[in-house]
Amino acid sequence: MVRMIAALLLVIPGIFAAYGIKLMRDSLFNEVNHILINTGIQFIIGMLLFVMGIWFIGGFIVHRDRKRQLAKEKKRV
Repeated sequence: MVRMIAALLLVIPGIFAAYGIKLMRDSLFNEVNHILINTGIQFIIGMLLFVMGIWFIGGFIVHRDRKRQLAKEKKRV
């Protein structure tokens, strides 16, 4: 059950990131979504969705690796 919840925690931000890519692609080809007004706004919202989705997935993986002591700590000079 715990693995199912962890998988859902990674799938939902992945869907947001994929939708963000779709919004950015549509704005580059000048196809405006019916909810959004402008292609510039659509591109910015798509970029935010993409970055936040990837950021969440990356943070989840780094947290898991640090918890299992698989990630190396940065050496400070």
